[in-house]
Amino acid sequence: MSLMATVMVLSALVAWGVAAWVRHRAEALRLVQAPNHRSSHVLPTPNGGGLGIVVAGILAGIALLLFSGWTFGWVVFGLSALLATVGLFDDIQHLPARVRFGVQVAVCAGLLFALGDLPSISFRVGLEFELGGWVLSGLLLLAGVWWINLFNFMDGLDGIAGAQAVFMLLGGAALAAWANANVISSPAWMLMLCVAAATVGFLLLNWPPAKIFMGDVGSTWLAFMVFALALLFVQAGWLSYATWLVLAAIFVTDATVTLLTRLLRGERWYEAHRIHAYQKLARRWGGHRPVTLCAVAVNMLWLAPLAGACAAWPQWAFGWVLLAYAPLVVGAMVLGAGRPDDA
Repeated sequence: MSLMATVMVLSALVAWGVAAWVRHRAEALRLVQAPNHRSSHVLPTPNGGGLGIVVAGILAGIALLLFSGWTFGWVVFGLSALLATVGLFDDIQHLPARVRFGVQVAVCAGLLFALGDLPSISFRVGLEFELGGWVLSGLLLLAGVWWINLFNFMDGLDGIAGAQAVFMLLGGAALAAWANANVISSPAWMLMLCVAAATVGFLLLNWPPAKIFMGDVGSTWLAFMVFALALLFVQAGWLSYATWLVLAAIFVTDATVTLLTRLLRGERWYEAHRIHAYQKLARRWGGHRPVTLCAVAVNMLWLAPLAGACAAWPQWAFGWVLLAYAPLVVGAMVLGAGRPDDA
């Protein structure tokens, strides 16, 4: 077994082991989540199992940093550790939204500042548009904070958030290696595989029916790592913004359509609910497993080929993104995302 494969296996085992420990110590750690009006579960369930992903991912990352001398990794892990710490406190004892939001803004701003210049975004809709400089930085800051929150919102069914992260990480790694074989020697690429492996280890306990939930400690950390690695790949020229936007399409669509619908209805967008499209589907189909498997199928059969098309024919990236999102937006609206079940 190669060294990289060994590190991945160890990452999965550590994530599983830490999550199993949290599960057995959940009551003492005050990490038992009781059902509420936002929940899609009906029984008290251990929470915070995503700590296993955090511990395994950071340990694997530190090992890569020590062997490769990749100094920027320390920035990524420092920022992500801060976010995970706040998430863990929020899992144990609910923190005010302003604290969580403030830390998310600071962490995303710190990442963008540390990265420096990023490629501009160019697209043509009749006229050609180009976004760069401070405008691009502002948009990416909003995108980062929204991505962290929407990933947390979408972590409401057994296995769905972990499966989405694994798809994005392995999909991004595969497409980058296909476009440029030299990427496999990059610490960022190796880290992507390790984080995916750690998530798989956690999924062994989170796959429906879940024995433990990810919690904010895991969902916020994992969302930030996906965002940070995506920007690193864009900066290196391995993948484009469009490719990552397609890979994230299921989560972005459901969360955004739900939010906009609730705003248009005059509702308080920040209040907890369970009217995402995926939650409605789970009630309609009588369980979590069919919805999670459906999301996996859409990712593999629809979005993965379109993400590959973005990488192969970047001149048509805007069209590929529209093609990826159009049916998902229509589907979310038909399912009534953001509307009460009786609306």
